[in-house]
Amino acid sequence: MRLTILGGGGFRVPLVYGALLTDHAEGRVTEVVLHDLDERRLRAVSRVLAEQAAGIPDAPTVNATTDLDEALRGAGFVFSAIRVGGLEGRAEDERVALAEGVLGQETVGAGGIAYGLRTVPVAVDIARRVARLAPDAWVINFTNPAGLVTEAMSRHLGDRVIGICDSPVGLGRRIARVLGADPNEAFVDYVGLNHLGWVRGLRVAGRDELPRLLGDPALLGSFEEGRLFGADWLRSLGAVPNEYLHYYYFNRETVRAYQEAGQTRGAFLRDQQARFYEEAADPGRSALRAWDRTRAEREATYMAENRESAGAGEREAEDLSGGYEKVALALMRAIARDERATLILNVRNRSTLPVLDAEAVVEVPCLVDASGAHPLAADPLPAHATGLVCAVKAVEREVLAAAESGSRTTAVKAFALHPLVDSVTVARRLVERYTEVHPGLAYLG
Repeated sequence: MRLTILGGGGFRVPLVYGALLTDHAEGRVTEVVLHDLDERRLRAVSRVLAEQAAGIPDAPTVNATTDLDEALRGAGFVFSAIRVGGLEGRAEDERVALAEGVLGQETVGAGGIAYGLRTVPVAVDIARRVARLAPDAWVINFTNPAGLVTEAMSRHLGDRVIGICDSPVGLGRRIARVLGADPNEAFVDYVGLNHLGWVRGLRVAGRDELPRLLGDPALLGSFEEGRLFGADWLRSLGAVPNEYLHYYYFNRETVRAYQEAGQTRGAFLRDQQARFYEEAADPGRSALRAWDRTRAEREATYMAENRESAGAGEREAEDLSGGYEKVALALMRAIARDERATLILNVRNRSTLPVLDAEAVVEVPCLVDASGAHPLAADPLPAHATGLVCAVKAVEREVLAAAESGSRTTAVKAFALHPLVDSVTVARRLVERYTEVHPGLAYLG
């Protein structure tokens, strides 16, 4: 089976390939095709993968290309992990937003809108090419903002595009560990949008164990989200939010922490990865060791400003090993081998959340089999969560409309309607500045 990875020169590709190397079941991936526009990055990542595969019999072959159509032909699965504008673009998203006093994070608020406006036209082009060149392929979307991009692609691929994120999985596993449960045996009642969801229950052998967690201050303070949000706030909510909701619930503190930081997250990753790619290009050095060292630093500093503003301390060792590649492979196995699995995924809503239409992409538990991912029925969200989900989905729809029409007015509307952008005047200035610094937004008239 052929797996094509778009954004194949990306830093996290070795995570996926490393997971493939441990997969020896029937029907596994035999060929990996890396596609990227940057040949230097492709060469560096190919070196890492070659070192990973050294001494492993029947390791999937790796081929790299800058030709998108060539990469797509014959693919059984396509992993889309592109970054339009690169990390320099992310750094600009953050810088422009923070200068206006609003959040510039890559998927949340102004930064997420700017990134979405750059990415959606490219993602739509990819979806159309897949439909033409590999109509039987399944597309697994890693590209952020994952829910928004998946919805854009679903308009051309239907249910054959599925978005993934490791945040809900990591959250569910942390809660299960705190409660002394086996994460593999627990059902996580998680509902929302990508980077905007809540764990409302965690069932083990049919019993909901979340009330036990919410009623115990010591347990609440013993894991990352408990320290990040605070026990009192979690008890008030009666749920455990995805870590990205810290940007909403503690927005002033987070924006201030980001403004006071010596370097934004995007700028840090830009500089860090530039060093990695330079080192990985040196034939006298181990590309794999350079990647391992860089990855460990990347994971340890994830959401550092949020944790610092909340006094949450360092990340737990168990949370430093990534996880999105495991979700992707579990999804791929379930479809390719018809191995039924329950996974939290980004899929079209159908009737899961009645407050949203059937085509809206939501992030919910799904039953996966050879016919794809099927969202499970869910209880309604409480009013406070419903309001936030509906507001952010409305913003996503304006982003999609702006990307399709090229309307600058619609782009301003998308920014202005976001809960974390507090002024129409600020929204207009954001669109003006983003179109100045991003060539990829030149289409906005």
